[in-house]
Amino acid sequence: MELSIIRSLMDKSFYDDHRGSKCPQRLFSKDVRKIKQSIDTAMDRYERSVTPDEIEALFMSDNPTLTTAQKQAYSSLFSQIKRENPMGSDVAQEVLSKLFQQVVGEDVANIGFDMVNGDAASLEALRNLLERYGDDFIPNLNIEWDDISIETLMAKAELEARWTFNIPSVARKVEGVSGGQLIEVGARPNTGKTSFHASLIASPGGFAHQGAKCIILCNEEPTHRVGARYLTAAAGMSAREVRDNMSKAQALYAPVMNNIKIKEAGGRDMSWVESVCKSYQPDILVLDMGDKFGVQGSFARQDEALKACAIYARQIAKTYDCAVFYMSQLSAEAEGRAQLNQSMMEGSRTGKAAEADLMILIGKSPSAQEIQGEQEDSPLRHINIVKNKLNGWHGMVNCELDYQTARYEG
Repeated sequence: MELSIIRSLMDKSFYDDHRGSKCPQRLFSKDVRKIKQSIDTAMDRYERSVTPDEIEALFMSDNPTLTTAQKQAYSSLFSQIKRENPMGSDVAQEVLSKLFQQVVGEDVANIGFDMVNGDAASLEALRNLLERYGDDFIPNLNIEWDDISIETLMAKAELEARWTFNIPSVARKVEGVSGGQLIEVGARPNTGKTSFHASLIASPGGFAHQGAKCIILCNEEPTHRVGARYLTAAAGMSAREVRDNMSKAQALYAPVMNNIKIKEAGGRDMSWVESVCKSYQPDILVLDMGDKFGVQGSFARQDEALKACAIYARQIAKTYDCAVFYMSQLSAEAEGRAQLNQSMMEGSRTGKAAEADLMILIGKSPSAQEIQGEQEDSPLRHINIVKNKLNGWHGMVNCELDYQTARYEG
């Protein structure tokens, strides 16, 4: 490593950023120190970048008393330096900065040892040391700044909605999602969470129709129940209609079936989920229910565990460039309400929400029949966008859930 640093120091710009106390001789081994001295001489004398051949010639002329054996040893050392590729300036700066900090750390430790042993002058020595080096602890960076040209920004903006929503009322406000994003979806039990992702993926215009590879990992319901919702959503037929006309259902289901993979995942954790993503590279990943996958480790409180799970899900989205739909329960506070907010997430009022790029909460108002004591459920659903880092829109839109087909419409 020290020879790579020596090679980098032959560049005038890099040398100027690390001259003097930022690159003390003691960073290097005894023989390499002498070569560093020749680089110092060359920079002062010529004020330009130099080559290894030039430094070798200067070194030999400045050290005429070297024995034949010593000349051979240094020639071998210079040959190694010539074979070294200069480090990238950012890497070399970071390495040199860390080596420098180690040297200063040794000095501080030695002074600290003297202080422990009662040396009265050691405190002043420590103060002088810190004053002498000061800001040299902070590395000089050579940052390649991100491209913010209009062409790049517009291209990136288009990628923010690679997979578009097929529910018109939602798509008018939030066009869609893309890889690297965590979408948290919350609702009370029996509101239609599973139907929601089945509709987004399998019904006409859904993610699977757009060509997305979709993986659904479910740990609440068995595969055949979840799969049945995907079948009815794709076909637009009730379960009874599918049984009565399976050939028609198959023809409607076939265009998306190969883009949909479902696996029952009870008892699995987030590390297993990551392995699935690494092996199968989905575009869309649904975790139903996200909280039940869990992460390894011990947590003092439930909200800490749930936050850790959401953090892991977000890391998976980023690492494997997939959009992760993280299905969650809402607390009893959300029961029978149209307008919902982040604090209604069960078990974690703020922790999980902090990780989401988009948070969708599904509300359901009681129907007139329910109010009168009857069991018939209203199809009306209230889609609350309560967090939106994609385009910033917040609010509520309405649509209807067709229980027979598991399709969200309107």
